[in-house]
Amino acid sequence: MVARIAQTTGVEHTAILGLGVYRPARIVTNDEVAGAIDSSDEWIRTRSGIRTRRFADDTETVRSMSVAAARGALESAGVAVDQVDTVIVATSTHLLLTPAAAPQIATELGMNGAAAFDISAGCAGFCHALALASDLVRSGTAGHVLVIGVEKLTDTINMKDRSTAFLFADGAGAVIVGPADDQGIGPTVWGSDGTQSHAIRQDKDWLEFFAEIEEKGLDAVRPYLTMEGTAVFRWAAHSLEKVCRDAIDRAGLATDDLDAMIPHQANGRIIEIMARVLKLPENCALANDIEETGNTSAASIPLAMEQLLRTGQSKPGDTALLIAFGAGLSYAAQVVRLPNWV
Repeated sequence: MVARIAQTTGVEHTAILGLGVYRPARIVTNDEVAGAIDSSDEWIRTRSGIRTRRFADDTETVRSMSVAAARGALESAGVAVDQVDTVIVATSTHLLLTPAAAPQIATELGMNGAAAFDISAGCAGFCHALALASDLVRSGTAGHVLVIGVEKLTDTINMKDRSTAFLFADGAGAVIVGPADDQGIGPTVWGSDGTQSHAIRQDKDWLEFFAEIEEKGLDAVRPYLTMEGTAVFRWAAHSLEKVCRDAIDRAGLATDDLDAMIPHQANGRIIEIMARVLKLPENCALANDIEETGNTSAASIPLAMEQLLRTGQSKPGDTALLIAFGAGLSYAAQVVRLPNWV
């Protein structure tokens, strides 16, 4: 066993040093998912803004997608494997309760002895993990942190469920967080609203499922992810403006200082409403990766960040507001400086 000694000297500022992503090879159109839910391409596009999404195959796992994204993040950051002493994986779709995915991912990357753990905050998981990573580096507990947002949501949804089948998809994004000369990750504004925990949930717990197996045998129905889309839409549309404004204020900026806004890719209509109520300047890029990628939960923020950089809508060094929300209901927002990417 190789032990790593935690850093002893903190730093004043942190930044995202590099970004890497993994998008599954299979592109799935609306027509492919519409039949099973008695829907259509037009209905799905109008309701969600989605035209295509990516579905992982059996060889594209939470672990393999994470490793691929992490290697891209390391390359773009110019950070060596042995410089990373902590790995945080944000996911809700690692289907083992134990062990966590992060230690296996760290070992596959050659980060032997690194602290490694998973967090579960639904679609807000990446922004939660980014906050933890920044604080660990600033406090001196860690030198460089690998943050991964990854989901294989196709393992958890019922493809006949009209509320989820057209919406969710798979993918991974990773960043390296480390020390910086000036503020590259602003203070995080986060919280939760447990009164809305019913809005996005697993429809039964595992003990209920085991009891159903004993009663019904092969007729038992496994747990699936379910969502009350209207409840989520109303909550997000009316609750997140203050969170966004607080994150901008705590970073010492104004809305006009933003070069980009990267919201969780939950729904195209929610994205449009958030941009409108914040009165973003005309030159502020607005991430809309959901159109081609779908809702990838904890992976959606880094995937949308990469899409802005890849298409030239944003560039490394730009100032961006990140805002994510999801199961819990949980939420988190911070202003960041966009990183290098591959």
